[in-house]
Amino acid sequence: MWKKIDGRLIHTKDVSRVKFRTNISESILNELNSLANKHNTYVNYLLENGLTAVLSQGVITYNKKLRPKDRVQYKTTYDKELLEKVKQFAKDHNLFINDVIEYSVQYINTTDGNIKKVDFRSRVE
Repeated sequence: MWKKIDGRLIHTKDVSRVKFRTNISESILNELNSLANKHNTYVNYLLENGLTAVLSQGVITYNKKLRPKDRVQYKTTYDKELLEKVKQFAKDHNLFINDVIEYSVQYINTTDGNIKKVDFRSRVE
């Protein structure tokens, strides 16, 4: 992100975002990559949209026996507050964070206009 200070643009780190590493189904990740390309966004912005929807419902129906077997390590950044809420939500429902992330994919809404675009990270504040 860029900040305008004294008429000059200064590149700064977005402190509202944190790095997070988890394991996600490779097939889901491939599906998200194509969806992100189609909508000019990043996978983590899509995931944030789905996670927000799941948290707003407050309920999750997840069958632990149907966990995917093709999980791969996935590292990205998330909104700090959202990630804390997801961690607490997973703990309250006796799930792993990656289970909640994978579950949230079905709730991604690309038509509501709330998904951040690729250029969001280069915004000027």
